[in-house]
Amino acid sequence: MSSTATSSPNAANVLEPIAEDMQQVNRVIRQRLASEVMLINQISEYIIGAGGKRLRPALLLLVAGALGDKTGHRHELAAVVEFIHTATLLHDDVVDESDLRRGRKTANALFGNAASVLVGDFLYSRSFEMMVGVGKMRVMEILSVATNVISEGEVLQLLNMHDPDVDEARYMQVIRYKTAKLFEAAAQLGAVLSGSDARTEAAAAEFGRRIGTAFQIMDDWLDYTGTAESMGKNAGDDLREGKPTLPLIYLMEHGSAEQATLAREAIEQGGTDKFDTIFEAITTSGALDHTLKCARQEAQAAANAISSFPDSIFKESLLELCSYSTARQS
Repeated sequence: MSSTATSSPNAANVLEPIAEDMQQVNRVIRQRLASEVMLINQISEYIIGAGGKRLRPALLLLVAGALGDKTGHRHELAAVVEFIHTATLLHDDVVDESDLRRGRKTANALFGNAASVLVGDFLYSRSFEMMVGVGKMRVMEILSVATNVISEGEVLQLLNMHDPDVDEARYMQVIRYKTAKLFEAAAQLGAVLSGSDARTEAAAAEFGRRIGTAFQIMDDWLDYTGTAESMGKNAGDDLREGKPTLPLIYLMEHGSAEQATLAREAIEQGGTDKFDTIFEAITTSGALDHTLKCARQEAQAAANAISSFPDSIFKESLLELCSYSTARQS
């Protein structure tokens, strides 16, 4: 996707140009997490301390670097983006009844559902407090719309659970809303901070939307090909939850009648009792190949979206991120 990008990019390579910025973002996160309520501190520290790649704040920083941030608010807003993401994780794990994330017990598994939901609410409200402090209405507009769309995506996904009639279009709508929207907002904010024109801002937003979609499609691919050690969650979680992701949707639409029936029953009933049988059907039907192809198409579209960005180490990292998004195993 780039003539000079490394052939096998990894997260460390992608983030190298913003390593110092990311350290500063982590300082802001620690400072802004502080609360007089001990349980909030415990849960917030637990979920933030689990690490992760911090891709969304990194995306904001890389775009801001590529376009020349002129405001100095990038660290604060990168932390805001991470807080919003963390809040969605807390709520997601309660809704999905998950017990493993990033290789550790989920917060709800350790502290209970009620505490996890309420601390997620705290992170949302703290993020809005922080974005108000930036004093830019355009920032408020982008992030308030994003959080609203993400919530709609959560509800759409809930409605799709155990529904075997979900097609690829409905699946993609959930991804655009639930996952890609925050990537889009993060990249768009990077352009806003640089004072970019509307066309450049739109290009940054498209990059974020496309790369976020690629990452989620790959997550759904990894649900059938990865391991708990590599992914930090249980393989087959989507199947257990009766979630109609792209591999199952493809199997229903293009597999044999027997395979389609197997996929429908898996979505309707949930559980992983037939995981091995379904995995074999998904593999032989070409569903995994199709899923990987779709992820690569989104990653390529993301690379195309920033073709007009000026050449820089930041743009190079953005292009490497496109390659990394579909080459990763976790």
